[in-house]
Amino acid sequence: MINLEPPKKAGALINQAYQAASQVLRPISRKYDRAEHAYPSELDMFAAVLDGLNSSGEGGAGAAGVRRDDKETSKGNRNGGNLNTVLGTIEMCWGDVALLLSMPRQGLGNAAIASVANEEQLTRFGKLWAAMAITEPDCGSDSAAITTTAVEDGDAYILNGEKIFVTSGQRADAVVVWATLDKSKGRAAIKSFVVEKGTPGFEVVRLEHKLGIRASDTAVLRFDNCRVPKENLLGSPEVDTKKGFAGVMQTFDNTRPLVAAMALGVARAALEETSRILAEAGVTVDYDQPANTQHAAAAAYLDLEADYEAAYLLTLESAWMADNRKPNSLQASMAKAKAGRSVVDITLKCVELAGAYGYSEESLLEKWARDSKILDIFEGTQQIQQLIVARRVLGKTSSELK
Repeated sequence: MINLEPPKKAGALINQAYQAASQVLRPISRKYDRAEHAYPSELDMFAAVLDGLNSSGEGGAGAAGVRRDDKETSKGNRNGGNLNTVLGTIEMCWGDVALLLSMPRQGLGNAAIASVANEEQLTRFGKLWAAMAITEPDCGSDSAAITTTAVEDGDAYILNGEKIFVTSGQRADAVVVWATLDKSKGRAAIKSFVVEKGTPGFEVVRLEHKLGIRASDTAVLRFDNCRVPKENLLGSPEVDTKKGFAGVMQTFDNTRPLVAAMALGVARAALEETSRILAEAGVTVDYDQPANTQHAAAAAYLDLEADYEAAYLLTLESAWMADNRKPNSLQASMAKAKAGRSVVDITLKCVELAGAYGYSEESLLEKWARDSKILDIFEGTQQIQQLIVARRVLGKTSSELK
């Protein structure tokens, strides 16, 4: 039996993350939604706090990694780092999801480094702020179809290609870039490379204007004969057609629960605000009575809370499995699919329940509704997650079930 209640030892972390969210992130949420490409300088001190939490082994609200080598497997659950990260992320995104994504050294690329880097790379790149560059102009949900190339040249690889929708692509110190060593060998030849800012041939082309998460910079990157040292390749350079895509895809087993946690934080913020609005309007939500016997708004609210709870439990389960060195690809996709869809449904319904007030900038409900959609899209769309879940449940390969 898996206990999916937050462990007592995580109480201090949860409280610390909540205090940061309520005292710093929430008050500046609207400010940086309006100032889309301005850097939130208020976040610098929190990056140092999270660094301290992560180095102490307590975990934080930033990127953590799933590591499953034999040595660690024998130790079992060491410190609940992934679960702590999920719990902290929920609290921080209750404050503002875009500001969390803007936090120095807490990028999705950091999760990739933490998941698959060797010990030397962990030491060398551990203090960098790393973005993740996967999506291309002609390659979105099918990550295996990327065309960015990495050609071996002496003691380096030469990268050529373009990446789009890179979160923190301008602000981060480095970018984890997915590229293929040999297009003819398909998925197995795709590897990830750490490319540091300032590397010749690496250019930030532009920043995107977006519907939501405006405080987070989203960039287009170009690599033109960009020379990257061989030791910056994460994982093995060998192209193993039997292992296929598993090496780089392992990163998603960690980042999908993280994105699910972001969705949960936004959903909870919307639910709490809506609860307050309903109470002020004289609508009572009675948890001891059937929903169909209550005010229509109260019944709708109860449905939304049930949806949130289901997503919450799935997310905690996927993080718990990662900490216990159990394969969690199915659960990670289930959590991401459920939370991504739920946060969109919840925030839009909360706007509806609040009426004109919810649609205006008098509250943050309209902002949360805009922010929520990306959480159903990045790190694998809703449709892709459902496809992955179907393959896992039915025992089908990607070629058998498309």
